[in-house]
This record gives sequence, structure tokens and C-alpha cells, in this order.
Amino acid sequence: MNPLSQSSSHPVDDLESIAAIGNAWRDLRRGAAASSLRSKLFGEGESALDPGQVDTLDLLVEREFWRMGDLAEALRVDPSTATRAIQRLEKLKLAERTTLASDGRVVTVAVTSAGRARHNIITERRLKVMIKILSDFAPEDQAKLAQLLTQFVTSVDNVASTFEP
Repeated sequence: MNPLSQSSSHPVDDLESIAAIGNAWRDLRRGAAASSLRSKLFGEGESALDPGQVDTLDLLVEREFWRMGDLAEALRVDPSTATRAIQRLEKLKLAERTTLASDGRVVTVAVTSAGRARHNIITERRLKVMIKILSDFAPEDQAKLAQLLTQFVTSVDNVASTFEP
């Protein structure tokens, strides 16, 4: 039996489609167009944010404050990676770390007003870009793409937590 066709619910036999999806995923992650788009969305020069810092900012605006450990878990990264992202955001005055008054050992992080304003700009730009990108898709294809991408992300998360090479 083909090991690629072993799945809990659906066989995977179309290796050509699998390869095309893998190539598209790779191209999205590191394609030249994606890099150009990132600078237009997230800024250029010394104030440019990388995707990880934008992900962090996305989470910071969701709560009044985050415990650093909880933030790292929500980002699905090692705590040291979250700390580096926060340090960069602090240098840009987009986030600030403090300790809890009730327990000085607990470090928390919060978005600043400048960080919230920057996030609003990025959110607006992302929406404009997505509208332009998806304008080539029929409404029913947009809905199907949204459903399939959500399913894809869920599947990636499931495999990441259980995969043994």
C-alpha cells in the first residue's frame, strides 16, 4: 500500500495535486511577490515589521495584556522567540512589558497606542490587498477557498502535533 494513501478519512493518491499544493505553499512563503507585498503591508526600512512581529501585534490587540508564556503559546513559538519579537516591538514603541502588581515575577506585555495605530494601518492594508487578490474569484469560489484554507490550516495543525518522521 502506498504510505501516502493512508489517512484517517480520505486517501491521498493524486501526487501531482499534492506537489502543486506544496509548491504553491512554498511560493506563498518565500516568493518574490510575497516579499514585495510584505514591505507594502508591514513597512520598509528601520520601522519594517517581519511577519512574526505582525503576528505578535495581531495578538496583542486582542487583549488588555498577555502573560509572556501565554503569548508564546498563542503564537505557537518558543518563549525566547516571542521575547525577541516583543523586544523589537518595544524598540519601535509598539509594545511594552511590565510586571503584575500582584506578582512582580510575572511579566506581561501590552500593545501601546502607537502599536494599536500601526496595527490598524496594517489591517486596512491587508483588507485592501485581499479584496484586490480575490476580485478575480467568483463569490462562490471565494467562499470555497475560505472553507478549504480553514480546513488546510486545521489539518496542518493536527499533523504538526502528531507527525513522526
